[in-house]
Amino acid sequence: MKKPVVNPFFGPICPLDKFFCAPTRVPISVGPLRLPRSPAEKRAAGVLTTAPARGILAGIEKQQRRCRPRRAGSAFFVWVSKKQAPGRGLSPCPADLGQHPTARRCPRSRCAVAGKKRKQGGKHRPDEEGSTVNTVREVFGSMVFGDEVMRERLPRETYLALRRTIREGRSLGRENQALADVVASAMKDWAVEKGATHYTHWFQPMTGITAEKHESFLAPTGEGAAILEFSGKELIRGEPDASSFPSGGLRATFEARGYTAWDPTSYAFIKDDTLCIPTAFCSYGGEALDKKTPLLRSMEALSCQAVRVLRLFGDQTTQRVSTSVGVEQEYFLVDERLYDRRPDLKYTGRTLFGAKAPKGQELDDHYFGALKARVKGFMEELNTELWKLGVYAKTEHNEVAPSQHELAPIYTTANIAADHNQLTMETMKKVARRHGFVCLLHEKPYAGVNGSGKHNNWSLRTDGGQNLLDPGDTPRENAQFLLFLCAVIKGVDDYQDLLRASVATAGNDHRLGASEAPPSILSIFLGDELTAVLQAIERGERYDGGGRGELKGGVHVLPRIPLDNTDRNRTSPFAFTGNKFEFRMPGSALSISGPNTILNAIVTESLAQFADELEGAEDFDQALAELLARTVKEHRRILFSGNGYSDDWVEEAQRRGLANLPSAADAIPCFLREKNISLLAKHKIYSEVELRSRVDILLENYAKVLSIEAQTMLEMARRDILPAVSRYTGQLCAAVNAKRAVSPALSCRCEEKIIDRLAALSGCFAEVVETLEEALLETKNCADLEACARHCREKVFPSMQKLRAVTDEMETLTAADCWPYPSYGQLLFSE
Repeated sequence: MKKPVVNPFFGPICPLDKFFCAPTRVPISVGPLRLPRSPAEKRAAGVLTTAPARGILAGIEKQQRRCRPRRAGSAFFVWVSKKQAPGRGLSPCPADLGQHPTARRCPRSRCAVAGKKRKQGGKHRPDEEGSTVNTVREVFGSMVFGDEVMRERLPRETYLALRRTIREGRSLGRENQALADVVASAMKDWAVEKGATHYTHWFQPMTGITAEKHESFLAPTGEGAAILEFSGKELIRGEPDASSFPSGGLRATFEARGYTAWDPTSYAFIKDDTLCIPTAFCSYGGEALDKKTPLLRSMEALSCQAVRVLRLFGDQTTQRVSTSVGVEQEYFLVDERLYDRRPDLKYTGRTLFGAKAPKGQELDDHYFGALKARVKGFMEELNTELWKLGVYAKTEHNEVAPSQHELAPIYTTANIAADHNQLTMETMKKVARRHGFVCLLHEKPYAGVNGSGKHNNWSLRTDGGQNLLDPGDTPRENAQFLLFLCAVIKGVDDYQDLLRASVATAGNDHRLGASEAPPSILSIFLGDELTAVLQAIERGERYDGGGRGELKGGVHVLPRIPLDNTDRNRTSPFAFTGNKFEFRMPGSALSISGPNTILNAIVTESLAQFADELEGAEDFDQALAELLARTVKEHRRILFSGNGYSDDWVEEAQRRGLANLPSAADAIPCFLREKNISLLAKHKIYSEVELRSRVDILLENYAKVLSIEAQTMLEMARRDILPAVSRYTGQLCAAVNAKRAVSPALSCRCEEKIIDRLAALSGCFAEVVETLEEALLETKNCADLEACARHCREKVFPSMQKLRAVTDEMETLTAADCWPYPSYGQLLFSE
């Protein structure tokens, strides 16, 4: 079979006489591949400039919105008559889509070839000659400059040197310039072959999202021409303008210089025809201005102390211990047309008004339910796009609330997991738009239904592949496992305020403790058997439990299932789940770098104290037994197996002396407690200056978020809601007058009752609007950022809640055609 010509705008193109689908129809690719816009692009694409051709190209986007296109993988096709077809620049027939990079299936009802195969009783397959099947294995990592690509393209000595750098967690400095030049050249050649024209140092500033500054590979030759170049210096270090990124006072606005440094442990990748190089970001003075740098520091500190402990148990081979992380990302999907009619969703990411729908999540019928067709299509394309970027997307399902879903990847090293999660959130938003959705990552986009979290599954793994939190078959006899387990317990108890502060955001305040997510009080759930083991250790007794039991299903045809040593407690904020800890407090929009940095730091300190004590012991076994017993006794208050949602637990936690920090305004200042500053400075994770800058950034962001939400509420209230209610009240008054004009005896009780209630609510509405305005103005008089954050929490936010309560009641009394915004019922059930 003759291979199709590659078109720069449409992908493969083929002669029309060979690729008709049905006698008079041909497919035109309309998305996500970009259509040629300018005349020059159209000429390059080979599109004829006839009137029918121009009409097709001009109307493609309109057809895509109005028609239901046939889908083939992540590409869409609109079917037009043969007479209207431009004749060139067309995507191939779905019968031969095996050659198309986005092809996955054939729309059989339109394809003559498929119909022929079906009549023959066989399945339709692309022609075997010159075609390949687009499998997951071929797609995965296709846009990543990973180990396989490096092994193929780099000289052996360069490859081995780079692998050593990655394995040992070191950076490439100027002394490795020659090595960097070789890597950069190979990386550039690979990227150009993939269609990239630019590169960027991809970093994670304190905004919570990623940042990019694109540079082309072009370099002038001095003769009016240009060549493609990419040097090792450009790979290792960049110099973006740092003046407009949050710095918390680390540098003044006029001090614009900042540096990005390549992180070779995280592979480069291609996104939107740009080579993205994961980097750290720091100021001219060397202070960290990003979230990646402290995470890398914490991983290095934890590895150092963990190896010290392993040496005490006779492990002389392990050179490095890394943290392994898997993130469960929850999100909502909403129809794009409805989203565009909600200013609150566009400005703040959550609904600031909205009366409860008649049906929500009460029937539990959405959780793990069958995926709807449009959602399934979105998830299929999302998986494909993530797999191309090397993201280990594995699990997907419906969550509890309507229109809520979850995606979970396979575990990987913490800094790579952080990069992958940022890519996942960005890709979700892009792919959702292609399917007519908007992806909502706010922790609480809708009141009255579950919010979205980001469960952070954390464990420790040696460079030999051993999971240090895996108890094996007999955890009660596994002293090494118990020591690492106690290190985590001690760290969480000693620094519970710090761990709580690491997930503190304005959005997460709506979710924590709302009978859908863990409370804002830290506690650890271990399960029945491990709890019993620790109790036996505390008493100095040998645990003689029965070990694993069997879970009996009560039906003879079902097998007996081995019972895990730990059940699952969904109300626990920090639960041991077999061979890892699941930290359930992070919100869905949060970067996981911050929580994992703090989690690494507190465990590092525990391991350091354990190593200091055990290294000088004369009798290691006796010292270890005493250490474990003392640790359990001193920190058993943090262990809790009950219902974390109950009010009884709040009282019990207070009796135990556990910290209760219900809001971000309460939690964020805890970073600056003396013990927390000392911890992070001791292990060189944050300097005191860096830590204070982050507190300023977080407090300022908290106040800004609430201010934006309050201003949005005021604008919606004045410009849309009050006029709508007044208009509807006028209609009711007119109806009453019309009835009475016909006959004074006609009953107007229903209309009068609604009029009276709306009039009373309108008066209350005006008062609350005025109160909110005053509270918002008072933020300008606050003495410092902490005072401003507390004022927003104590004054602004309660006024917002009152305004919402009044408005939501008015919505229930106002006719649907008069209310200016889509209702909760429309938003939640728009899929």
